[in-house]
Amino acid sequence: MGISWVLLIAAVLVFAQHRFYTRRGFARLRIERAFNKSRCHVGDEVVMVETIANHKLAPIPWLRLESTLHAGLYFAKQANLEVSSGAISQNHRSLFSLMPYTKIVRRHQIHCTKRGWYKLETVAVSIGDLIGIQAAGMTQRLNLELLVYPQLERWEDIPLPSSRWQGDITVKRWIMQDPFVSSGVREYRYGDTMNSIHWKATARSQRLQVYNREFTADPRLLLVVNTQITESMWDAVTDPELVERGLSYAATLADHAVSQGIPVGFGYNGSVQDEPGVPVFIAPEGGLPHLDAMFETMAKLTVSCCRTCQDFLDDWIIHDGMAMDILLLTSFVSASMEMSIRQLEAMGHSVFIVPLQISLVDHIEQEVETSDAAI
Repeated sequence: MGISWVLLIAAVLVFAQHRFYTRRGFARLRIERAFNKSRCHVGDEVVMVETIANHKLAPIPWLRLESTLHAGLYFAKQANLEVSSGAISQNHRSLFSLMPYTKIVRRHQIHCTKRGWYKLETVAVSIGDLIGIQAAGMTQRLNLELLVYPQLERWEDIPLPSSRWQGDITVKRWIMQDPFVSSGVREYRYGDTMNSIHWKATARSQRLQVYNREFTADPRLLLVVNTQITESMWDAVTDPELVERGLSYAATLADHAVSQGIPVGFGYNGSVQDEPGVPVFIAPEGGLPHLDAMFETMAKLTVSCCRTCQDFLDDWIIHDGMAMDILLLTSFVSASMEMSIRQLEAMGHSVFIVPLQISLVDHIEQEVETSDAAI
């Protein structure tokens, strides 16, 4: 047999096997990815389980999986895993070779370094033939989701406003009026309800008098994170890490309050990813399911500002008729915010400021803006 016939037969075989892998390479091939848990906090580790199964007689010489993940999910290096990172995203590539009726299960350790709502919706799959040439490619849909909650800080690291918060149970200060217990009367104040008026005392003094309610240890707590770094800031946040710190403080305080049996709520003048432009307000409730719902909302928040803090306080809190303790986590308090806070206190709410330390650059810019306004 001449060399030409050998080359011809070899070419036919190469073409035939390449054609086979092009048409049938993905037949009875199963690719799955899953996280060992769908929710965690910043700093935790999760495992991404990758399963590739070849349920046919023909081997797969090589198979490559490629996907793009957020840089907030840090992959530990492995032998046949390539990770190229950018500022926002990273490309994750892994290479396999499967014999007939073989299943490979690999576990990738992932360190969650940033709060967020991470979605892994697709993975690009490529297979090659016996001589190493790529034969086919496809996109596999996964619909994988991971929620990373804010990091829980140490209780001692949170700059609580005063020594009144210290003690065995710091929330002893969080109190609300009991409508069934009264001690004397007082003059009417803005926000008092009609059913609290003491008509006999009003007739005697010729001025509106209301029952002076005692207090009960049945508190309601509202945590409000202000995304405005300066009063003039709008939309894009100039110091995202400061907002992330505020969310970490809020998550820690919420976790502590729920553990003490205290109803807790959450406010945020930014928005969640799937509802842009809509501020967040979660009414105070108790229990672990409510805490999980708040953590889930916090994971989905965008670092943005869609409402000034003053407008948020006016629109979402002042109309709530039940007294509560409000913790405002903010980097500044403007004159307009002070006015809203005074209105809240006049209605029976207690307002405490938890300061968020502003960065040096933003502090200088704020001082320049103040100087320009004065000039």
